[in-house]
Amino acid sequence: MLKTIRYATQGTCSKEILLVLEDNKIKDIEFMGGCSGNLQGISSLVKGMEITEVIEKLKGIKCGYKPTSCPDQLAQCLVQYIDEEQKAKI
Repeated sequence: MLKTIRYATQGTCSKEILLVLEDNKIKDIEFMGGCSGNLQGISSLVKGMEITEVIEKLKGIKCGYKPTSCPDQLAQCLVQYIDEEQKAKI
């Protein structure tokens, strides 16, 4: 089943992440704003990956002096998605 998520980022140059998930894997991803080349690279690398693996690899990455980064925001988005899915099952 396909699930589309729109996530407003916080504390980064990118403003939003648009994700399409299928069977707990990233099917498609697009960052709005931010460093185009880097975000295209990240997007290409995470397509097809399990969402838990993406979280493990990207959570906590910082951008310079900022407490977060675009990769960290992607991980935060996926953590929020997992939390919401678990709450929906209760």
